[in-house]
Amino acid sequence: MKEFQDLKDSIRTVPDYPVKGVQFRDITTLLQNRDLFKKMIDGMTKQWAETPIDAILSIESRGFIMAGALAFNLNAAFVPLRKPQKLPFHTYNVSYELEYGATDMHIHKDALDNHKNLLIIDDLLATGGTVIASLDLIRKFEAKNIVGAGFLVNLPALGGFKKLENLGIKSKYLVEF
Repeated sequence: MKEFQDLKDSIRTVPDYPVKGVQFRDITTLLQNRDLFKKMIDGMTKQWAETPIDAILSIESRGFIMAGALAFNLNAAFVPLRKPQKLPFHTYNVSYELEYGATDMHIHKDALDNHKNLLIIDDLLATGGTVIASLDLIRKFEAKNIVGAGFLVNLPALGGFKKLENLGIKSKYLVEF
């Protein structure tokens, strides 16, 4: 989207990180610019402003940066999805594969007790594996409505957007590489 070209231009590409062949999209260069950070949050807020949202779930760790601000702007709760050993109470968990490894994701068992309409936020959509794992976690709760998934960056060549579309998950992003 041309409207967000300055956001895209501010994202640094780090070749061969964390493993050879990966073109890592480093958003810290965008985050350290307050005007671009504000534009990113305002853009993502506008995308979801008309959608009923009770809670924003976000994936550790870069997704937390935008999800907290979005939850504030959209008057929603913030629910963290964390790596192992990071949540102190009873949790559900799922294991999943990343582009360059495997890990687990956890959520407190009581995290969604008062929330039905859920939005998933992460910084970047690549293969969709992390979001699909978060959907698996959400399925452990009864009667939850996933209203969509939002991202700063989409990497369409890796197929995540299409996977989510095939699962019926409405996804939105600001820039793509």
